[in-house]
Amino acid sequence: MSKQLPPFGVLIANLGTPEAPTPSAVRKYLAEFLWDKRVVDTARPLWWLILHGVILRIRPGPVSKAYASVWSDEGSPLMVNSLKQKESLQQALNHHFDCDIPVALTMTYGEPSVEQAGKYFRDSGVDKLLVLPLYPQYSSSTTAAVFDRLARGLKDCPHLPAVRFVNEYHQNSLYIDALANSVKDHWAENGRGEKLMMSFHGIPERYAEQGDPYPEQCRATARALAEALELTEEQWLCTFQSRFGREEWVKPYTDFTLIEWAKSGLKRVDVISPAFSADCLETLEELVVENRKYFMDAGGAEYHYIPCLNDREDHIDMMVNLVDSNTLGWRE
Repeated sequence: MSKQLPPFGVLIANLGTPEAPTPSAVRKYLAEFLWDKRVVDTARPLWWLILHGVILRIRPGPVSKAYASVWSDEGSPLMVNSLKQKESLQQALNHHFDCDIPVALTMTYGEPSVEQAGKYFRDSGVDKLLVLPLYPQYSSSTTAAVFDRLARGLKDCPHLPAVRFVNEYHQNSLYIDALANSVKDHWAENGRGEKLMMSFHGIPERYAEQGDPYPEQCRATARALAEALELTEEQWLCTFQSRFGREEWVKPYTDFTLIEWAKSGLKRVDVISPAFSADCLETLEELVVENRKYFMDAGGAEYHYIPCLNDREDHIDMMVNLVDSNTLGWRE
């Protein structure tokens, strides 16, 4: 009797991480990440000179030190948390659908690669694939980059699977509920700040002017979360972090805002970063350490970071719901 093939497979995707917190590993990672035209759209000859002549000579040292400060025995926080998400989603999907649903993790840059995931799905007999980038808000620099990487990985595949792709879930009710639950849990354990800052990873303002919907989707997520928490307009703010280069990025800036709040007399702030599905360098080093210092040095008294959803049960339940709603017709 032949083995029953799975009805579909699920590929979850995130950005990527260096293999080690060393200058050489960071240089290799940044070379791939920053060369992607989705991330930096500067003319290639000029950008090659800037990237290889300046950035890859200067940045790997300090960036590797930042990674080392958050690295654990298990590896980089993004990889550790992403693998936990994969395992939890695998178990939840098997239970939900009462059959084995193959789940794989891929990173847009570095490993595990699309090709490695593809081999796993082929060996599992998968011919229908749902791709779930773990970016709640769509951006050409993240979500579309996953699509590009998937296309490159599939171009030599002699038998393409049927593919469905989740573009975004920035106002999904279960996603908003999970965010609200995480804030309430934090408040119950640590008390409540005077303001809740919702800090999203930024993009250049020029990208938004060209039609990237990311900033507006971030603001929509922030409004929905504020409503779920019954906050007044004075109790929360949507800001943007992680600027790179000299051009204008979408505002308000997280670091500048924290300094202004502290100087104006605000003493306690709670910070959450809803654009990240898993804690990583940008949350654990930039938000927890760097931005906390800005706030405290400017006169703040208490700075509390609310962790990403990571592998919270309600976050995994949200992913199961996304898989369920996006695989209709594949389960007969």
